[in-house]
Amino acid sequence: MILKRLLLLLKPLSVSSPPSHINPQILQFLENRRKVHHDAINFCQAILQKKSIEWKAVHRNNLSQPINDVDLVVTVGGDGTLLQASHLMDDKIPVLGVNSDPTQIDEVEEFGSEFDAHRSTGHLCAATVENFEQVLDSILEGQIVPSELTRIMMSVNGLDLSTYALNDILIAHPCPASVSRFSFRSSGLRVSTATGSTAAMQSAGGFPMPILSQDLQYMLREPISLGATSNYMHGLIKRNQTIVATWTCRKGVIYIDGSHVNYTFKDGDIIAISSKAPVLKVLLPHKFL
Repeated sequence: MILKRLLLLLKPLSVSSPPSHINPQILQFLENRRKVHHDAINFCQAILQKKSIEWKAVHRNNLSQPINDVDLVVTVGGDGTLLQASHLMDDKIPVLGVNSDPTQIDEVEEFGSEFDAHRSTGHLCAATVENFEQVLDSILEGQIVPSELTRIMMSVNGLDLSTYALNDILIAHPCPASVSRFSFRSSGLRVSTATGSTAAMQSAGGFPMPILSQDLQYMLREPISLGATSNYMHGLIKRNQTIVATWTCRKGVIYIDGSHVNYTFKDGDIIAISSKAPVLKVLLPHKFL
């Protein structure tokens, strides 16, 4: 792979201030997480300084425009940082995730009864500080190539939304206690890619899919009086299919890969969902290959 320009996209270092009465062990744990992440950033930058590559580092919160004019994006953080990068990427530039703060099993076992000691999952991250240089060299030498992950395309009244979902979308009323009304009533409609099928979709009763599958999985949340539509509560949207639904509430929201990216719509709007979005090229961990 010809690699001349690289963008290093960083998860912010800041950690919200915990209450003063918090368990000292939790305070120590949070401070250690901040330090480990900081050290990982410095390590990755030191490795890049040794390579014949033009690169720049940007904090993810400072990036709002589409990513272009680079040959590779390297995210340092976890899956959230890679997801945020994906919303600004097309199908031309590959992305490599570096898990800056992997979960330590011994910590989880030691503190599991006192607090959640999980760190970063890094499900899609192919590198850590332990192997970042090795993985980077393999990319430069063409020994590993990116995989193409399916994303979700959405349109409202025939107009495509500018953001594609890598994990999943949720279409629902903005108030979680309100009913979401299409041609059926429920608390919302969730659609996931194969990449996102092991996250909220599986927790809701869905099934994991092979990560390179081009199908989408959908599920009605808490359906009400399904009647004739009961056979369509959960299923697949095949590669060449589009699901279309008319919204019949005053307000509605499409949440994309969580709550931070969302689009609002209104009564009578027609929403179309398919897997026709540009793929995302990701250097995946060996476990997927």
